[in-house]
Amino acid sequence: MDNGSHNFQETPQNEQQPQRAPKKPKNSGWRQIAIVAVVAALIGGGVGGGTAYLAINHSQSLGVTDTSGKAGTTKISNVSVNENSASEQAFAKVKGAVVSVVNMQKAESNSDGLDTFGGLEGIFGQDSQSSSSSQSSSSSLQEASEGSGVIYQKKDGKAYIVTNNHVVSGSDMLEVILSDGTKLTASLVGTDSTSDLAVLTIDGSKVNTVASFGDSSKIATGQTVLAIGSPLGSQYATSVTKGIVSAKSRTVDVTDDSGNTTGQATVIQTDAAINSGNSGGPLINLSGQVVGINSMKLSGNSGSNATIEGMGFAIPSDEVVSIINQLVANGKVVRPALGIEVRDLSTVSATQQKSVLKLPASVTDGVVVAGFTSGSSAKSAGLKQYDVITALDGVSTSNTAALHTQLYKHKVGDTIKLTLYRAGEQQTVSVKLSQTTSDLKN
Repeated sequence: MDNGSHNFQETPQNEQQPQRAPKKPKNSGWRQIAIVAVVAALIGGGVGGGTAYLAINHSQSLGVTDTSGKAGTTKISNVSVNENSASEQAFAKVKGAVVSVVNMQKAESNSDGLDTFGGLEGIFGQDSQSSSSSQSSSSSLQEASEGSGVIYQKKDGKAYIVTNNHVVSGSDMLEVILSDGTKLTASLVGTDSTSDLAVLTIDGSKVNTVASFGDSSKIATGQTVLAIGSPLGSQYATSVTKGIVSAKSRTVDVTDDSGNTTGQATVIQTDAAINSGNSGGPLINLSGQVVGINSMKLSGNSGSNATIEGMGFAIPSDEVVSIINQLVANGKVVRPALGIEVRDLSTVSATQQKSVLKLPASVTDGVVVAGFTSGSSAKSAGLKQYDVITALDGVSTSNTAALHTQLYKHKVGDTIKLTLYRAGEQQTVSVKLSQTTSDLKN
């Protein structure tokens, strides 16, 4: 399904009031103080096992500064914290599997040296044809950008790494830096621009740690997660930040290199700090399992000039596993296609919606069929130019992104039902998905 260009001419809580402090009782002598002290001691002993006693008699052991000495005699307290936290254990379990991915390109390349990880614009990079193999001479190459990745499998002497498509896009050679600083040349197995995922392989003899995937469908909002990667490049490799799952399932638009919205992605939102260079690194739970691959963030200011902080997004592990298995097996991901050229109804003037499309006033969202590709399965099923598709299998398709999202939930060979308006009349058409997105490029 392509976006064709066709000449259609002409979207106070009540503040809590401060409460006054209760007045001090008039008869507040030593008797009341003694009673309060006894009650406090009882509560302290009951809950804290004698905490109140220790606080009174052993304050020096808690690191309280001694102010009795002369100026210039300050000492370091002998109190230390022996914390064996779940976060520490989870990080230790995965850190050896996290790598830096260096995108090497010919000298004429223009780049700021970091992956294109900023706002949501252009986050899904280019398709697999734009990423070349590592056959170019390294002497004529320079570092164009850096990202992150995670080793998830060792097999037949190779180690497999998942990262983002936009991290490797446009590369002439790829270099991977292991957590111990070892540098290895990587081979590209396959990329998928739609999901923004890519798989690389390196020599497995140097790899000692492999990460495992957890079930992203079982994460919970508010659950603690860690993001690991190389923010600002490999000089900060294996940095870890801590946050929570802000939302399990957040829908964001997917854009192509021209900034056109081509679909939607369902991602995990987190407030763990994510910066340029973190792209492709893992988001892990406190069991040390990868539950997402960090891919994008919101940054800067919103349209209302409100500052944006702590809004990062990761591709859920359930989707990651499905995509990388296809990339390893086939080098690409096969998705069904309708074989139609479309444009959003919202871009068609009200005059032409009425005169050309003959839509009733109640229809305000949908996708207009502007044309067909060669051998179009949709055309064979009876779709016509200027049909306005409003639903796929009963799910609203208010724009091209929504139509792609619903379509890609199916596989080649499935039969779908399209709800559409033709000359003002609602109809339902069944289409057998016999084409793939790769067919449309041939």
